[in-house]
Amino acid sequence: MSDVTPDLELDLRGLLCPMPMVKISQNISKVPVGGVVRAVATDAGSMADIPAWAKSTGNEVLQAEKSGSEFVFLVKRVK
Repeated sequence: MSDVTPDLELDLRGLLCPMPMVKISQNISKVPVGGVVRAVATDAGSMADIPAWAKSTGNEVLQAEKSGSEFVFLVKRVK
């Protein structure tokens, strides 16, 4: 997904569940519809929480991957 340029970057390292998901939820409205938020978290629970949040809110997870000890997400604002 290196061809996607994020509109907003969030550093969620050190935040524990459910705060990474809460921070994405609070900040998704700062990007335009169709915009992308890139978030980096260290809490393993975010791998379940962020995709579940996106599904329940109608947003789209373009990427959710583990990179070393970090979890990197690209979330597209759909509405």
